[in-house]
Amino acid sequence: MSRHPSRSSKPRHPGGTAPWVPAEARETLLVTGLDVLRGEVERIVAAAGGTLRTVPDVREAARFWDMASTVLVGSDIRELPPRRRAPAVLVGMDSDGDALWHLAATIGAERVAVLPEASAWLAEYLSRSGAPEAGGLILGIAGGCGGAGATTAAIWVAQAAARLGARTLLVDGDPWGGGLELAIAAEDAPGLRWPDLAGVSGSLDPDQLSQALPTADGFSFLSWPGGRDVSTEVDAATVAGVLDAARRGYELVVVDIGRGRDALRAFAWECDRIMVVAPAQLRAAVAAARMLRELPPVETALVVRGTPSAALDAPLIADAIGLPLCGLLPHIKGIAVAMENGRLLAAGRQRRVQRFAARVLNLAAGEAS
Repeated sequence: MSRHPSRSSKPRHPGGTAPWVPAEARETLLVTGLDVLRGEVERIVAAAGGTLRTVPDVREAARFWDMASTVLVGSDIRELPPRRRAPAVLVGMDSDGDALWHLAATIGAERVAVLPEASAWLAEYLSRSGAPEAGGLILGIAGGCGGAGATTAAIWVAQAAARLGARTLLVDGDPWGGGLELAIAAEDAPGLRWPDLAGVSGSLDPDQLSQALPTADGFSFLSWPGGRDVSTEVDAATVAGVLDAARRGYELVVVDIGRGRDALRAFAWECDRIMVVAPAQLRAAVAAARMLRELPPVETALVVRGTPSAALDAPLIADAIGLPLCGLLPHIKGIAVAMENGRLLAAGRQRRVQRFAARVLNLAAGEAS
């Protein structure tokens, strides 16, 4: 899977970006023949203070495509003009259902906006479309099957990044996972959890978000409450707003992506790169290959979990799934007990784990050969 050219390939410190002065004319190009989409987007672009050019098909769109600050494609469009950059957002309506996400992956759209629910988010996105991309990298880590070890890998990668001095945030993207904070014994750490952010919309201040989040072993984290019922839902628009602020406030955001379809759509589609973790087993490879259909078209690699003998099987598993091999998640004796007792951070200080995490970070930053 290839990465979008407009996405950052390396964490950058947000303090190094210059202030943004909006351009006098930020033209958004909308490609659709659907009147209902055109009407919705016209109102959103007006609210964002931009100008809109609407064309009914890709043939007319080709000559305006590269001049537009942002390209939006409607759910009725099935192909793109040749040799043009991927559209920033695929826009559709609630009635489009699952087909909207499959289409986004096919045409390489960076984001999906389901209208009218995502109207506020899209207006905010367009209002910043003229700005140089600020902030760090969002790295998603997803389990190719249940119990693959994605949470363990995410914690160790965040821990390693923090030890290297990077401003790091670890995000729990699985509302039904029991709470990532339990695995790092930080359930009593003061700060916001996901339910505290329910209903938040629009742009969040990165500094205020950072100051409000709990910390553990040098990194911030945003978790679902451990050991309690998830009584408050957080919608995709809130997730997008929070992760946008996180991108602007941190050098690296590591997202432990849940395996449910809603979690994949809310969290995976905000990521710049994704690592899929799978055991060295045939059934796990099949499950991981199926899950790839739900992931966005960003650069994706495989981490194989298993015993030392899994090193021999890892390349075969990677070939079967169709992903480049990133490395092996170290086999640590008693890791299940460590997870249960909140001792994953202690296990993460082992040299084998640090080597694994360093390789993931190098690949995520685009520094590997």
